[in-house]
Amino acid sequence: MAEKHATQKAVRVTRATKSDVAQTQSGGLESYLRRIFALMFGAVAVTAVASLITMITPLWGMLFTGTGMSALFYILMLGGLGLSLWAQVRAFSMKPATGAIMLFIYAILVGIVMTPLLLLAVTNNPFTILFAFGIAAVMFACMAMFGYKTVKDLSFMGIFLQMGMIGLLLVGLASFIWPTMLGGTFGTIVCFIGVLVFALFTAYDMQTLKRAYAMGGDETVKNQLAVLGALHLYISFIAMFEYLLSLLNKN
Repeated sequence: MAEKHATQKAVRVTRATKSDVAQTQSGGLESYLRRIFALMFGAVAVTAVASLITMITPLWGMLFTGTGMSALFYILMLGGLGLSLWAQVRAFSMKPATGAIMLFIYAILVGIVMTPLLLLAVTNNPFTILFAFGIAAVMFACMAMFGYKTVKDLSFMGIFLQMGMIGLLLVGLASFIWPTMLGGTFGTIVCFIGVLVFALFTAYDMQTLKRAYAMGGDETVKNQLAVLGALHLYISFIAMFEYLLSLLNKN
């Protein structure tokens, strides 16, 4: 009888311990995700401020020559792309604070380079900016939740999404040489593909970040993961917003 009571007590203790561990892991995951989204939305806010400052200050005149974009515009655009790639490669070699600074510098460069598109929207219909932002926010939230909740393994999409992103990047770079290539039906198709690719990237990255946290690691590694995750999600959100805004201002 005593052995039975001892066994039951041991089972209750084991269940309580597992429950405590689960609660601790859940709380840690929530804190980790809060850091990611705080950094990501902070970067989005920095991009908005950088774009506004560019539009209302003489900096805009330094980016536009009257017949096209200046050399400074292309330097900032390619510099931002290079910084983004470098930050991702070196994510686990930098201190989390340094990675966060790189993220916000990149957000500033994106805000400056995005200014021509925003000015086009302001000229045509300022409400398209709010409309595109709202649609992008809803899509981002839905896909992020899907990636977090789904039990289906999304890792198979990785290679296809990478190929799609590289293709979109090459088309974007080529459009600076042949501006008319994104006109008409082809440009519309590119915008739709861009929205789709980065929407799927949002779900894919969310699942990857959740699994990466479950693999463990010390607090420094988790903070580095949070910065890298914020960068990936920021890129997806901004890309969806830009493609949607381009689509709404195609005419």
